Amino acid sequence: MAKILKFAAVGIDHRHIFGQIQNMLDVGAEFAGWWTEGEPETLDGFVKRFDGAHRFASLEELLGDASIELILVASLPCDRAGHAISAMQAGKDVMVDKPGCTTLEQLDQIKQCVAETKRIWSIDFSERFEVASVTKAASLVQSGAIGKVIQTLGMGPHRLNRPSRPDWFFDRQSYGGIICDIASHQIDQFLYFTGSTDAQIRMATVGNYANPDDKGLQDFGEVALQSDNGHGYIRVDWYTPDALPTWGDGRLTILGTEGYIELRKYVDVARDTTIDNLFLVNGTRHEQIDCSDAGYPYFQNLANDIAQRTETAMPQAHAFKVMELALKAQAMAEQMQPAGHWS
Repeated sequence: MAKILKFAAVGIDHRHIFGQIQNMLDVGAEFAGWWTEGEPETLDGFVKRFDGAHRFASLEELLGDASIELILVASLPCDRAGHAISAMQAGKDVMVDKPGCTTLEQLDQIKQCVAETKRIWSIDFSERFEVASVTKAASLVQSGAIGKVIQTLGMGPHRLNRPSRPDWFFDRQSYGGIICDIASHQIDQFLYFTGSTDAQIRMATVGNYANPDDKGLQDFGEVALQSDNGHGYIRVDWYTPDALPTWGDGRLTILGTEGYIELRKYVDVARDTTIDNLFLVNGTRHEQIDCSDAGYPYFQNLANDIAQRTETAMPQAHAFKVMELALKAQAMAEQMQPAGHWS
């Protein structure tokens, strides 16, 4: 009988932890319990959804449980590096919510820890790994449906939902800046779909145009990337209007030499309320493709990687490079930003 993977959660400050846990449960892993600092806004909903899950009295107690192999981290973004390092030093592999860290110094510490411990540090980029249309798009690209990918155009709009946001959401040092936080999703997708292992940052900007009283908030960001394989443009923001029936109209266009794919991930405005809308256009086809059978292979692949010490879910170098580019783009944007747009 195959060994069952046991995992635990450290930090439930971001609701992405709900998806992290559920997706590991869906591939047959066992939820051993959780620990978090204090009582974050997510606590009531978390306890209701994972009723009966054991709450460890301390982080030390949780990390001391030798039966736990995987730690899921969704604490404050600025705390994730420290929690991941503690977990790896305790002999655990780690799946962290994006962003995986908020400073280049933290990233260097994580790299050193991975080198010393040989543990896995993986980032759950939910806008790729928890979206079936992206799974389907990856399959189409790999089959040659649009030729060689030369550009990705990634849009990551979000609804501010001010009443539900904790104080740390408006603190630049806590969340790391809008490019580090949100655009790391789109940087991940650019590297993945263009098959790039590195890139140059051609342009990066951030601003606060709609929320002047929130001095630490960046409500707009954009990045342009270029690699030996392709180009990428990214726009992220906190401007999603209330009339949209979901939290954001996230889109991805993948341009190839022989066609293109457009993903309307979460909504198809004014047409229907379905998610995972994928449109393919090439020399012989122009159609909308059903993505319902695509699934989320990242989670099973990660479980396999933990057992076999492989890198099928996400190459370790890819996780490092995504955060390196996000943090460098964030720094470039803040250095170039005119005074008054954010502080």
